[in-house]
Amino acid sequence: MASLDPVLDKDGVRLTVHEAIATVTLTNPAKRNAQSPALWRALAEAGRLLPGTVRVVVLRAEGKSFSAGLDRQAFTPEGFEGEPSFIELARSSDAELDAAIAGYQEGFTWWRRSDIVSIAAVQGHAIGAGFQLALACDLRVVADDVQFAMRETSLGLVPDLTGTHPLVGLVGYARALEICATGRVVLAEEAVSTGLANLAVPAGQLDDAVRDLGAALLAAPRDALVETKALLQGAVDRTYEDQRVAERSAQGRRLRDLAGIGD
Repeated sequence: MASLDPVLDKDGVRLTVHEAIATVTLTNPAKRNAQSPALWRALAEAGRLLPGTVRVVVLRAEGKSFSAGLDRQAFTPEGFEGEPSFIELARSSDAELDAAIAGYQEGFTWWRRSDIVSIAAVQGHAIGAGFQLALACDLRVVADDVQFAMRETSLGLVPDLTGTHPLVGLVGYARALEICATGRVVLAEEAVSTGLANLAVPAGQLDDAVRDLGAALLAAPRDALVETKALLQGAVDRTYEDQRVAERSAQGRRLRDLAGIGD
């Protein structure tokens, strides 16, 4: 991808913006883009720094692995320098522990905003927190060497970085339970066939495939895409009749806007 001056470049996260497309890149390939609280804060900051002109956000990673998950240093008594260790967090009050995890989740929540469409370009390992970060995006394009796995349960933990809701929505309760409970690897073919991934391509074609998808998304009028995304996001929680009402309301807004008639 073209070299651009970064809007943000810290703690393993780089944000660049070119016209209507922003790219968030994980930049610590030496550690297979292992994640830490500092990285999660940088992800959240990237979301806050997005210019209003951005319509598509691409999430990608340097190196052979998208993200190997949580940096194992988190489980050591000393943890990360300048951060409370997970052992210290475990000894804190319920409110403090809840607030800490909520803060970590902020790096994963903005990717589904209705004003943008996010695409995760995933190669190699996407384990645990890496899997959940890919799930945070609207769409996933994967390389044919991708390996998704949710390993938290095997470590005595639960997936807590917002990944459980989209996982169940994509593959259903039974398969999501099996994937999380066993910690097994999901490869590219299964990812596409179950809806985890929209498309799988050879690793050398990943950037091109994502670029083509981004261009196709930008071809649609922005307001129509925003309305459509919001309509689809709410469909799960609406009845069939309520969804019909929501469709009529959204279409009415679009028709008036196209006709230049205000509310």
